Amino acid sequence: MDLVVTEEQRMLEQAARDFVAGRSSLKRARAGAMSRELWKEMAALGWLGLLIPEEHGGSALGYRYLMVVMEQLGRGLMPEPMLSTVVLGAGAILLGGSSSQRALLPSVAKGETLLSLAYQEPHSRWSLTAIETTADARGGVFVLRGEKSHVMGGVAADHFVVSAQHGGGLGLFVVPAKAKGVHVEALHRLDGRDAATLKLEGVEVGANAALGAPDGAQWILERVIDAGAIALSAEMLGSMNAALSMTLEYLKTRVQFGVPIGSFQALQHRAARMYAETELARSAVMYAHALLDERAPASEIARAACVAKAKCSEAGMLVAHEAVQMHGGIGMTDEHDVGLFLKRARVAEMTFGDAAFYRDRFARLGGY
Repeated sequence: MDLVVTEEQRMLEQAARDFVAGRSSLKRARAGAMSRELWKEMAALGWLGLLIPEEHGGSALGYRYLMVVMEQLGRGLMPEPMLSTVVLGAGAILLGGSSSQRALLPSVAKGETLLSLAYQEPHSRWSLTAIETTADARGGVFVLRGEKSHVMGGVAADHFVVSAQHGGGLGLFVVPAKAKGVHVEALHRLDGRDAATLKLEGVEVGANAALGAPDGAQWILERVIDAGAIALSAEMLGSMNAALSMTLEYLKTRVQFGVPIGSFQALQHRAARMYAETELARSAVMYAHALLDERAPASEIARAACVAKAKCSEAGMLVAHEAVQMHGGIGMTDEHDVGLFLKRARVAEMTFGDAAFYRDRFARLGGY
């Protein structure tokens, strides 16, 4: 498999880096709120349609192009809901959506519609099947009852893709955010990103709201979460590189005992380890995205997702902790931007599952 970034991807990478540097700042990471204006600009650049087929308004360039964009968004800690809308929400509709459900995709590509995947529950942790939310068929409609937690992009979402038990199996249902009985409560998370608790109190949706079979959509959820973990790993890679660059710059300019602290061999060794771990993570991330583009078997993609997410979770925390420590006392202050990378790394580490979770899952999948 060729794990080389193409010339076209390099051009997209530079365009994305210029956009993030020129249109956003780390100050936005403190507030955590997305910008609808920037979201529309990202749509105009074609980023929101990278995974969407041309007949639905996208370009279908694929996951390796998405990887390039996600890495640059991670460098700038941009809070726009690329993961929740493009990868999770639209990804679920692409896998199992009907023609009427896919009619949402053009508005997603244009930046007009935001989607969110609601699959976690208060006691489910990272299990995709420990679901208590129910979808009961009644008079030609489904009635949904339950509570979803840590719903990424949930506050701004226009539609939710909700997992629920039905007929002894797991189903996914497209639920408008403005439907009667839908209650969204904003959560305060460490990184300030949009997240919510979603309460469904007798929400009625039509029979056409089910993604695929109303009791046989577990495979869709599994695949879209693997794709989400892989895409998140690319974002984490970008954050790692930004924190490393910020730290290297500080080592060159901070002077102690009359010399730059970057001349101290102990700090050089620690910085070298940060770089090595980041590059090892890059290989895992590139491989996983390549498998998605090649439509590899689900089991192979699942193993690659385990490796990428476990590696980025560990490397991300290492780099973030080292970045704060090597900045010294100023790095411990809330005012310094380096701490934002640690906060984001902590949340990203726990999203979908931490390193231990994915190592265990990799073993259960049989390894390579």
